[in-house]
Amino acid sequence: MKAAATEPLDAGDGGGAEAFAQALRICEALLFASAVPLSAEALSRAIPAGIAVEPVLARLVELYASRGVNLRQVAGGWAFRTAPDLGYLLAAEAEPPRRLSRAALEVLSIIAYHQPVTRAEIEEIRGVATAKGTLDILLEAGWVRLRGRRRSPGRPVTYGTTPGFLDHFGLDRIDDLPGLEELKGAGIVEGRLTRDLTVPVPDDDPGLRDDEDPLGDLFSPLDDGEGGPQQG
Repeated sequence: MKAAATEPLDAGDGGGAEAFAQALRICEALLFASAVPLSAEALSRAIPAGIAVEPVLARLVELYASRGVNLRQVAGGWAFRTAPDLGYLLAAEAEPPRRLSRAALEVLSIIAYHQPVTRAEIEEIRGVATAKGTLDILLEAGWVRLRGRRRSPGRPVTYGTTPGFLDHFGLDRIDDLPGLEELKGAGIVEGRLTRDLTVPVPDDDPGLRDDEDPLGDLFSPLDDGEGGPQQG
């Protein structure tokens, strides 16, 4: 959503202007207090009746565009983030970024683009066995989640990305991900990937697909029949 300079209410409508100003304050307070991005729908439920949330958010984007924090759309919601040109000031205080191995980056990329995907399907795309520890790292980071179980022999677990993945990488929607050539240019995918690799339009719809069942008992084996040599 782009910031709009137009005033959503008539200047002469004192009551409407007051309600709009109150809606600005409410959204501002909720966004500052929240540890996660808030959806427009959630914010709309908190503001005075009769006030549309979109102009309120557009006004906040405009107000904070030149400040030390900006209001941005991330992970399907809205959140305040440090202005890009001031990020260096917080580098000393920030938690060191999680460093992923090339194997983990490849697996994360495949999950993001091909979800829902099983471990065996990841290995087929990569052309190399995937250590369970690689998936564990991505799960612990909060970027990957267990979705369900494939309706196939062994009922293997399917993997997908999380809102935390979008937030960490500054994405609003999963289809904001770059294409294959951009990924190769960034060095994220290369080398061992099969030559006929294609990048589908990513879809992180949380609903289970027709070929997925609910996870069920999490204490049962997660990769029945899919284990192979754990190489990376």
